[in-house]
Amino acid sequence: MSKAAVPTIQTPPPAMGRRLVDLGIEYNFIVIFLAVVVIATTLSDNFLTFTNIANLFQQAAVVGVVAVGMTFVILTGNIDLSVGSIVALCGMLVAVLMSNGFDPFVAVAITVVAGTACGAAMGAISALAQVPSFIVTLAGLVSFRGVTYLMTDGVPVSGLPQGFAAIGSTMVPILPGFAISSMGLIFIGLCVVAGLVLRLTVFGEYVFATGGNPEAARLSGLPTRFIVTAVFAVSGFMAALGGILLTSRLRIGQPTAAQGLELDAIAAVVLGGTSLFGGRGGVLGTFFAVMLLQVLRNIFNLLGLGSFYQMTVTGIIIIAAILLNRFIDHRKGRG
Repeated sequence: MSKAAVPTIQTPPPAMGRRLVDLGIEYNFIVIFLAVVVIATTLSDNFLTFTNIANLFQQAAVVGVVAVGMTFVILTGNIDLSVGSIVALCGMLVAVLMSNGFDPFVAVAITVVAGTACGAAMGAISALAQVPSFIVTLAGLVSFRGVTYLMTDGVPVSGLPQGFAAIGSTMVPILPGFAISSMGLIFIGLCVVAGLVLRLTVFGEYVFATGGNPEAARLSGLPTRFIVTAVFAVSGFMAALGGILLTSRLRIGQPTAAQGLELDAIAAVVLGGTSLFGGRGGVLGTFFAVMLLQVLRNIFNLLGLGSFYQMTVTGIIIIAAILLNRFIDHRKGRG
């Protein structure tokens, strides 16, 4: 007489738990962001209010827009140190054009073309002459800032049209009792578009391939030099938009604006999980990292802590993010 079959209990494979851990590590920027939001909410009753949330997006918009462009550059294994100077240059350019009678739409269009051309020029020099992008954009940082001062001898430009100033001050109703600034909506919209471009287009695939292994990409027939030039053009385009938004918000063309902004943009991209060596990352991480840095600044301000604390904590977080990214690379056999 045969024995009855003993039913076996199916246990979840250990790989499931490992997969959850890997996802937590891979998307650490979201976990960290949520943790900081929870801490900020407990530290200040004013943090999780509609007014403060709207302020967060408005404050983050300029750095966020520039960081989106920087994401494209760093994904190819390059870096752009000139974006802060391009922001200042384009912010002054649009102000000077309008102060000389140009229609705001024409002034904005000219400024965007100029910023895109600045970025493309540096990308072309780096790609065609095989000069490290660090050196090329460092020269751009100095040169573009100098041109910005030369435009008006370092004198700010005021008296901008009210319609142009509305770009940086208009609040758009989203929910009953809650409105977000148009600058914040522009930032969110650009993140969505840039994310779709990177993930769903051939150009996006080429960007990741160029950053992942430039030599293999070149031997496979990819136009790597064109890709590098194009991502710098994207960075210049985003920096021009950032300059326009900043001038609109300040309602004045300020030649000293955006000093050090390139460091904030690079910090956000790296903190968001994009590898400095290229080939890994994306705009989603950049978005959360920009908001994380802004939340930190915001909570420090609400608590009345000075900028020294902000700089110290931000630096520690950036170092921790770099070490975590290197750990992720080693786990995946890329480091």
